[in-house]
Amino acid sequence: MIKRQQQVELLNLSKQYPVITITGPRQAGKTTLAQMTFPEYQYCNLELPELRSLAKKDPKALFHSFPAPVIIDEIQRVPELLSYIQVFADRTEKKGQYILTGSHQMLLLDSITQSLAGRTALLNLFPLSIKELADEGIIYSYDEYIYKGFLPRIYKDNLEPTRAYRNYFQTYVERDVRQLVNIKNITYFENFIRMLAGRAGQLLNLSSLANDIGISSTTLSQWLSVLEASFIIFRIKPFFKNFGKRIVKSPKLYFTDIGLASYLIGINDIRQVNRDPLLGGLFENLVVMEAVKARMNQGLDPDLYFFRDNNQHEVDLIYKRGRELIPIEIKSAMTYNNDLIKNVLYFNKINKSPGAYLVYNGDLVLKQGDIDIINFKDTYKIFI
Repeated sequence: MIKRQQQVELLNLSKQYPVITITGPRQAGKTTLAQMTFPEYQYCNLELPELRSLAKKDPKALFHSFPAPVIIDEIQRVPELLSYIQVFADRTEKKGQYILTGSHQMLLLDSITQSLAGRTALLNLFPLSIKELADEGIIYSYDEYIYKGFLPRIYKDNLEPTRAYRNYFQTYVERDVRQLVNIKNITYFENFIRMLAGRAGQLLNLSSLANDIGISSTTLSQWLSVLEASFIIFRIKPFFKNFGKRIVKSPKLYFTDIGLASYLIGINDIRQVNRDPLLGGLFENLVVMEAVKARMNQGLDPDLYFFRDNNQHEVDLIYKRGRELIPIEIKSAMTYNNDLIKNVLYFNKINKSPGAYLVYNGDLVLKQGDIDIINFKDTYKIFI
């Protein structure tokens, strides 16, 4: 099993809170993380129909069969259990008694806010990171990461990525989406997701998408919320405070797992990656999510934004480190040249940032003034 960096944070929180809730995409490794960290705990999987039925009809009988300490998987399937967990948690001063997992951010967080406010710590677990794979001696080139993605099962069972992501996508659409929203024409929804994959790393323009698909922008906004709630996509907001009115205020969109985005745009062979016209957006998606994982694996909010003004000045990521703004430029180029850092130089000029980064695909690591130039595999080092 690949050791997850978030295990340290999970252990720390289990000493402070009676309940820990682990959320994240399906197949990101939430159950494995919980069981590896607490192998002696009881395990209750609410995906099993018989256990789900028992939980709804006789919750006290369920807790009698699975007494604390216990791991309860897919808790959003029976949110009524949270009220019982609240009572049980209040009765005892023991910490780390209930480890809950869930794949639906929207359903789960609403229920937790009502029942477990102040009693649970929240962790977001995303798929594997490059650092986690490297720690196990698994090191690939950028095109292999883009093609294979980061779902743990692909590495654990040596799955063929195209088939794995096709099954993942079909399961997600058939099961998860229908639980969250009533979609009358699933074909439109599938087209919407594929179009989003083709626009990874770009500004989100729902009006343009609505025209292309033939669905109202209001409906697409609802669908986007579903994709975000089920951890398929991740939005990065622009940072515009103190920069005047000429700053773009639309968010940029990324896929939580780059392998799924690659599958959705039709990449079914690693040799296609280098030739794909969308390579720049895919590489940016890869690096942005590595930055997000680096922060979340420490139990921290991402605190990541981007910058773009109406004069086409753009910085891919802005890391808000305390009161400082650290610009991070992302380029798929393998060869360094000074043109790659012009945007961070501009940002530093208007913001007086203490430093900046260029994350690229080259092996040369160097420093140009206040700018650190690093390989994409070392993205996590920015946040140490």
